[in-house]
Amino acid sequence: MRLRLILAVAPLLVTVLSASAQNMKPGLWEHSFTMKSQSGKMEQGMAELQKQIAAMPPEKRKQMEQMMAQSGVAMGSKVNVVKVCVTPEDAARMDMPKFNDQCKQEVIKRSASTMQFKFTCAGQPPTSGEGEVTFSSPTAYTSKSIVNTSVEGKPERMTMDQSGKWLAADCGAVKPIKR
Repeated sequence: MRLRLILAVAPLLVTVLSASAQNMKPGLWEHSFTMKSQSGKMEQGMAELQKQIAAMPPEKRKQMEQMMAQSGVAMGSKVNVVKVCVTPEDAARMDMPKFNDQCKQEVIKRSASTMQFKFTCAGQPPTSGEGEVTFSSPTAYTSKSIVNTSVEGKPERMTMDQSGKWLAADCGAVKPIKR
């Protein structure tokens, strides 16, 4: 369930990723993020998920980690990492990609190095929020966001701190996000 919550905020990661794409260098990017919930339930769930993965037989754990890695996802104890391939077309695009039909994203204000945004997603759980991205260069950014969602049917407000860095021109096995 907690992994599903992490995946529910994926549209936010994509928003941050390309909302200021004209400033981003194409290639392989690593996005690190930490989330903190008001109730602490999300953190407890992530810790439980990590314990379950660690308790798997080695071959099962390796299979799970490989499956996640193919999607560019790695989970740490405090920091989660997603690798994303940004194509030259994505980097040249001035608007945000449409992640899926359930999410709407909007740039509220944009300057040369910062962008304020808001988003809403109608999926399960419904999620909304707002934040600000600051690009320090075409190869690095930081972001702070507030995410409103629900956990176990109760409203939950989370803060998300994110940073991104360009790794290489070649994306290797990581595939670009389909548009």
